[in-house]
Amino acid sequence: LEANLRSRHISTNLKKSTNQQLDKAASSIIVENDRVRVVSLNVNVCDSGSITESVAELVTAKDGGYICFSTVHMVMESYDDPTYAEKVNSANMIIPDGMPLVWMQKLQGRKDASRIRANDMMIDLCSVAESRGWSVGFYGASHKVIDQIKERAAKDFPQLRVEYTFSPPFRALTAEEESEIRTDLLLASPDLLFVGLGCPKQENWMSKNSPDLKCIMFGVGASFDFFAGNVKESPPWIGKLGLEWLFRLRQEPRRLWYRYLVLNPRFIMQALIQLFGQNRER
Repeated sequence: LEANLRSRHISTNLKKSTNQQLDKAASSIIVENDRVRVVSLNVNVCDSGSITESVAELVTAKDGGYICFSTVHMVMESYDDPTYAEKVNSANMIIPDGMPLVWMQKLQGRKDASRIRANDMMIDLCSVAESRGWSVGFYGASHKVIDQIKERAAKDFPQLRVEYTFSPPFRALTAEEESEIRTDLLLASPDLLFVGLGCPKQENWMSKNSPDLKCIMFGVGASFDFFAGNVKESPPWIGKLGLEWLFRLRQEPRRLWYRYLVLNPRFIMQALIQLFGQNRER
């Protein structure tokens, strides 16, 4: 009888352990199913509504985190630098901010994939923050741009609480400066922090500081200049055709030529390798 009871006890524990493992695996699958591999990054399939819901959950949890807006540039930076890729893939969300990424998701079966522009989402989140009483901060760009952002934010979102703004020097920060910035951010305690340092600098910065901060950070790159009105955005129809890169190249050819004329063709090659490789495996 004792042997039978012991056998039943072991069997019950095995079932519990197996069920726990299955539950854990199922949870992992759900997370993976929400992301689609694009060369080097696991990019979310999402829309503005699902992003807002995820951000609300992160704000409520008060554990911090960071969200990346991925373009072809970020994908190729990640392809060339596995350490950087790990930082980006560790983000709470990777939002597709480029039509080539969306096309890759669709070609892999996610017909619901859509592009979310960083600047549009930043504006949407400022509106949501105003209505929900969240505070925000802006980190990056020049003093002039930061002042322009504050001016427009006060005009467009009069009830929005902007608790933190800072324009860091255009050089590597000292350890003392980094510590002071973290201290200031902890004191200001914004719920959302928009980071405009450009790729890959902003993702490295968010990954490094995320463990010490409670705010939800968003790497929004050129969105600071768009929001401030210093750089003209491409018309929506150009973006839908996947030609925004050409519009931007005409604006800043000296700065952007390598990104678009070298990285774009490399992305196409690696995307084709991935897609044809998947077809051979089937």
